[in-house]
Amino acid sequence: MLDEIKIIIHNGKQFITDPKNVQLPEPFRGRPEISTVKVDENKLVELCPVSAISANPVRIDLGKCTFCGECAFRFPEKITFTTDYKLSTNIPEHLIVKEGENIPVEIDREAIRPEIKNIFKNSFKLRQVSAGGDNSAEFELNACGNANFDIGRYGIEFVASPRHADGILVTGPITENMAEAVEIAWKAVPEPKVFILCGTDAISGGIFAGSKAINREFLNRIKVDLYIPGNPPHPLNIENGLLDLIGR
Repeated sequence: MLDEIKIIIHNGKQFITDPKNVQLPEPFRGRPEISTVKVDENKLVELCPVSAISANPVRIDLGKCTFCGECAFRFPEKITFTTDYKLSTNIPEHLIVKEGENIPVEIDREAIRPEIKNIFKNSFKLRQVSAGGDNSAEFELNACGNANFDIGRYGIEFVASPRHADGILVTGPITENMAEAVEIAWKAVPEPKVFILCGTDAISGGIFAGSKAINREFLNRIKVDLYIPGNPPHPLNIENGLLDLIGR
């Protein structure tokens, strides 16, 4: 016992004590900012491979953005990426970053269903479904449970069965082969339940949007409770989004 105590004292606290106030290093690309500087908007729009940028005025849809940074490289006077990792929201319109505005992406607390805040605040179990994902978002979800981010200390855990879950968290663009599986998993979760889209691919289809290989019709029949953008999302984005959703 004494040896174990010595090890704990020597290692110190390995987890991030306050995930809401972490400063990430400059190479990280978080929420973009769009200046009012005039550029060739047509070239800017054409530059984006996933049609995340629109013009007049210039806007970036974080639900489509892959955060490749090419727009900032080509038009540095127009677009810069901050290190703001808090990008999750429950309102799709909040994912639109507009020219000349410097507004953080936030959750609309009034739009959160009362049962989410009342029931899941201290214990929130999720069944993660990889619906054709490339494992990037899945890797970041795994990182949420490591010693650094330790999301389990807030009562948030991933479970093996939707029968034991409070909601479904989907990664990937939802391929044709996984469309039915996602719906079956969703129906297996007892009420009240939560539906979350994690990552650009899950939110919009990402680089696969419009492909005949994906089937996202199921999303037209349900209400999405949380959008977690990123390609892939940073663990701090995931963690803060989930904490904000349940009111922690």
